[in-house]
Amino acid sequence: MIELMISRGTAEHKKLIRSYRNIRLMVIDEWLLTPLVKDEAYELLELIEARYDSGSTIFCSQYGPGDWHGHIGIDVIADAILDRIVHNSVTIELKGESMRKVKASGSKK
Repeated sequence: MIELMISRGTAEHKKLIRSYRNIRLMVIDEWLLTPLVKDEAYELLELIEARYDSGSTIFCSQYGPGDWHGHIGIDVIADAILDRIVHNSVTIELKGESMRKVKASGSKK
């Protein structure tokens, strides 16, 4: 997000969006760990729009898709982003204890 926001308004921004669009599989880890600010939401919408139907994206999050809207923030932008993400998505929800906690406790679950 920082790279996209810094490049905003320069010739590099379109190149950067194009480079992200061309990635066949993008993994966004810690998706919405903190709520987005306005500029981040706009950049995310542009990125998701550019990648729509051109590559696969995996979103790893502590929150279920039903909670994403509130973490994106701006309602209209959240609607647009989630419409593009959820439209052709498969949701895999993992349940159970965090592997970090299991390893730290020495348990072999």
